[in-house]
Amino acid sequence: METTVAEDRATAPARRAARRLARLPDGRGRQAAAWCAALLLAAVSVVVGCRAADTDGITPIPQLLAFLPWLLLPAGLGLLLSVVARWPLGCGWALTAAAVTAWFVQPYDSGPAPAPRGPVLAHLRVLTANLEFGGATDGLLNALRRERPDLVSVQECDRRCAAALRSADIRAAYPYRNVVTGRPAQGSAILSRFPLENGKGLPGELAMPGAVARIAGQRLRVQVAHPMPPMPGQLGIWRAELGRLRSYAAERGEHPTLIAGDFNASQDHTAFRAILDTGMRDSARAAGLSRTPSWPSATTPALGTQIDHVLVSDALRPRTARFLDLPDTDHRALLVELDLHRTGR
Repeated sequence: METTVAEDRATAPARRAARRLARLPDGRGRQAAAWCAALLLAAVSVVVGCRAADTDGITPIPQLLAFLPWLLLPAGLGLLLSVVARWPLGCGWALTAAAVTAWFVQPYDSGPAPAPRGPVLAHLRVLTANLEFGGATDGLLNALRRERPDLVSVQECDRRCAAALRSADIRAAYPYRNVVTGRPAQGSAILSRFPLENGKGLPGELAMPGAVARIAGQRLRVQVAHPMPPMPGQLGIWRAELGRLRSYAAERGEHPTLIAGDFNASQDHTAFRAILDTGMRDSARAAGLSRTPSWPSATTPALGTQIDHVLVSDALRPRTARFLDLPDTDHRALLVELDLHRTGR
């Protein structure tokens, strides 16, 4: 059959595609691709399965759950390898794993927040910052002077940090404080423009001080969050300390409550969602930033996870949230603006 030059050109793309398909591996190559796909998809399925089963599992599940949205990459690679291996079951497996992962990437919501009953008493700016062994002390001081938050939660405040917070201008701006010092990672602080009644805080390997601020006649419970990270061999400590934060939130009654700090947990961890299930609201989530990463700062905002949070009870309504980059720390700071409403307490 004779063809014209125009017909040859028109069919050239189809012929090239056919040649590419003819070069797909067969035999051992297809088997290797199928095995690689199966390994990737099994790993994704275990992690996503724990998320669906509402459990944090054992190492390395909690560590991988922190980066759950990124599991879409190995799921996609598993799909590609399944296509190369001409493995229909693998293709279906990969599509299911990707779909379930994408479902859980949605912001976690424990239900609609009831509307505050009382009028707005104050507009508050709240800052939380992990200084990484006090290294970001200068960056924190600059942020305090620039952003002028009303309440500040500081984690990993070492002795140099504690001394810097006693400087004349910072003490004048924040005359009320609860500072706990210790080894570089242990120290924490609450700074306030409003009168504070220091509380006993929560027990933990790292300091988690608490206080009650009095703002326009309203008492506001304030708690620093800094549980241990979910390191291998220390998951029990991590769960127990997040459990204490949950109990603190659950026992609030009608008292306005704010918990701010480095939770070492994201919305994909069961132990963190248990705190939200008490009715506490994540300020970043309310401001539309539920997946904006705060750690590690070296790869944010492109890659990371959000483990720094400001959680509030119903009397506090988030208006805005911003993540701030401080030098010399592996965390981004979080600044939120809130409305404090009057309650019956």
